[in-house]
Amino acid sequence: MASDPKIHKFEDVAVHNKTKDCWLIISGKVYDVTSFMDDHPGGDEVLLSSTGKDATNDFEDVGHSDSARDMMEKYYIGEIDTSTIPKKRAPVPPRLAAHNQDKSSELFIKILQFLVPLLILGLAFAVRHYTKKD
Repeated sequence: MASDPKIHKFEDVAVHNKTKDCWLIISGKVYDVTSFMDDHPGGDEVLLSSTGKDATNDFEDVGHSDSARDMMEKYYIGEIDTSTIPKKRAPVPPRLAAHNQDKSSELFIKILQFLVPLLILGLAFAVRHYTKKD
């Protein structure tokens, strides 16, 4: 590794998201894996799906071998400026009003599921009654 690594901004790394130009962020380091795309055992789709974000969890979840970790050194091109990585947004809990509205629409649908067949049956009897010859 270089003694004075280059610091990359997230926006600059995120644009490298194609098969012919692919950079990944793993554990605060930036790797140019473009030349490894064809050789990656999981295929290039796996690498491409990890672009534009911090891919540390993706990398760790797979359980790469020590030799794979050693191989990363030749693709290392610098560090990521962690202050430029977008913060993950916490999920917003649904509003109570929206929840009540969902319940009322579910009730409406259930009522319709009951009433529509009854209306069709009633209409069939009415048509039968008025069209029947004496």
